[in-house]
Amino acid sequence: MDNALPLAGQCVIVTGGAKRLGAAIARRLHAAGASIAVHYHRSGDAARALVADLESLRAGSAVALGGDLHEVERAPRLVAMAVERFGRLDVLVNNASSFYPTPVGSITPEQFEDLVGTNLRAPLFLSQAAAPALRKARGVIVNMLDIHGMRPLKGHAVYSAAKAGLVMLTKSLARELGPEVRVNGIAPGPVLWPERDLDDGLKDEIIARTALKRPGSPDDIASAAYYLVAGAPYVTGQVIVVDGGRSL
Repeated sequence: MDNALPLAGQCVIVTGGAKRLGAAIARRLHAAGASIAVHYHRSGDAARALVADLESLRAGSAVALGGDLHEVERAPRLVAMAVERFGRLDVLVNNASSFYPTPVGSITPEQFEDLVGTNLRAPLFLSQAAAPALRKARGVIVNMLDIHGMRPLKGHAVYSAAKAGLVMLTKSLARELGPEVRVNGIAPGPVLWPERDLDDGLKDEIIARTALKRPGSPDDIASAAYYLVAGAPYVTGQVIVVDGGRSL
């Protein structure tokens, strides 16, 4: 193994990898030598642009793979396409997520299916599909969680419950897939604001509640992912909270 490129020769799938935290993780693991399968659903242009950037740095090291993660029967095909492209699978980053408010009294079955589908069901079935290849490679699963999976966010009952389920799924998979596969999670705090408009006063209030009195960055999450993939061989079934002390 090249010490400068500790992930050289390895293949990583990042779901929802075209933008935001997914893209930051993809870039960080690529910089460590990994080949990256960037999964996308509706962000095809962004995924292809990211792949072009990664390919310009190292030819043959990235591919964009489209698919709707609600269609869980397609999960084995997504894994197979990555393995066909790169010959193996070492890391699955379950990053894709839906996030929006669902105040009690207005929750619809469609909202429930969407939020649970992306935040819990898809990671389960993708992990199940990836398990044989990951076992062969003695690989890693990293689940993107949320501090609100442990401390609910008002007005977001379904999202918070889905992320809470993903916390337990992380621990369950660590027991089920060990000793060959390590499974851990990252729970971000105020690192990126939602894509919808958020009042500046509310942002200031959230930051004021952190111990560090400042927001984090996508690089903070990408560094945590790199640690779990490349620097934590005896860590499994754990959740790393990256929130500047917001949850204290």
